[in-house]
Amino acid sequence: MAVDPSELRYYEDDDTPTMKTVKGATTGFVAGTIWGTIVATWYDVPRVERSVAIPGLVRTLKMMGNYGMTFAAIGGVYIGVEQLLENYRMKRDFVNGAVGGFVAGASILGFKGRSVSRAISAGSALAFTSAVIDAGGQTTRIDNGKEYYPYTTKKRPAES
Repeated sequence: MAVDPSELRYYEDDDTPTMKTVKGATTGFVAGTIWGTIVATWYDVPRVERSVAIPGLVRTLKMMGNYGMTFAAIGGVYIGVEQLLENYRMKRDFVNGAVGGFVAGASILGFKGRSVSRAISAGSALAFTSAVIDAGGQTTRIDNGKEYYPYTTKKRPAES
């Protein structure tokens, strides 16, 4: 049984705002750790001596932790601010996500970049992305009502 995407938002309300924030931070940490692993493979790691793999491993783990914590902070701040606004405004619309995106981008990425212009740019980029996705029906897929099967439903003409 498939659930209609428009009804799916009613099932999301089972979690408390705190639990949603924790889930956002945890998801961000996992995604950031994976991304940190990928980025670590692109950089030159220190030469690994025979039977001494510690320098390369330490550098990889530092990069994984750095990206993981950054993504966790962005996810936690984004969801936390979105939930605060949703409870304060008593509305569930794209504005909550846009403000959450701006605060997350400006505070976390601006702090890491140590620049006000970078903070405003990062916050604006996250706010715009969140607003576009939320205003577009909270999905990136288009449902046109057609069902696609991995096979054809038409019968072939009988060969004589």
